[in-house]
This record gives sequence, C-alpha cells and structure tokens, in this order.
Amino acid sequence: MKLRPRNTERKDIDISPLIDVVFILLIFFMVSTTFIKDTQVDLQRPSAASGSKASTSALRVVLDQRGQIYVDDTPVKPWMVQTRVRQHLRESSDGAVLVVADRRVVAEKLIDVVDQCRLAGAHDVGVVTDAEAG
Repeated sequence: MKLRPRNTERKDIDISPLIDVVFILLIFFMVSTTFIKDTQVDLQRPSAASGSKASTSALRVVLDQRGQIYVDDTPVKPWMVQTRVRQHLRESSDGAVLVVADRRVVAEKLIDVVDQCRLAGAHDVGVVTDAEAG
C-alpha cells in the first residue's frame, strides 16, 4: 500500500462568514434602536397630573423662556411658524404637533403658537409637560 505524503500546507480560516454576521448584527441594532429627537434648548417644562406619553413622530415646536420659537431645532420668527408647520404636515402622514414650552413663557405667547399650529392644519396639537417628555 502506497502512502501519500501529508500535505504540509497551512490552511487558513475563512472569516468572511464572520464578517457577514457582524454586519447583519450591526444593521439589526441600528434599525431596532429608537431615536428620540429632542432639542438642545434648556427648558423647565411645566408639570401636569393628567399628562401622558407623547408621540415620538410628532413635529416639535419649542418655545424657550426668552420667547424664541424653534421648529425642528431651527429658530424661526413667529410669523413663520404656520408656514413651517404646514410644510411639515405636507411631508408627513402624522398630523400631530407638540408645543414644548418653558414654564416661564407668557400664556399669550403659548396660545399664539398653538393657534398658528392649528391654522396650519394640524389636527392634534398638544403642550408637552414633564410627564410627557419621553
């Protein structure tokens, strides 16, 4: 019986399946992560006993303590709020708008912003409190 000599060549491990699995896991974790869009404006939100969790897909209109208005983290003038909200509602299927106001804001200014959102066509306008912040 004739014996063949052993192959002394070194066999490398193929790592391409490992790389595929790592990329699939990376994509899974990126898709399953919830991204919460919140502004970087420092606010003291008012509290309410009857507050409930807010929708994360709603447009956020921020009103800070100085009376500055932000729509999607962009500072806007009061007369531009209606236009920006209307533009967002055309692009989005969700008609909800959340007004995030500082507790030191004058009520007249808050009502004016809520009114501008409703005039833009938002069917669901709410004011964010501490309980709804998530």
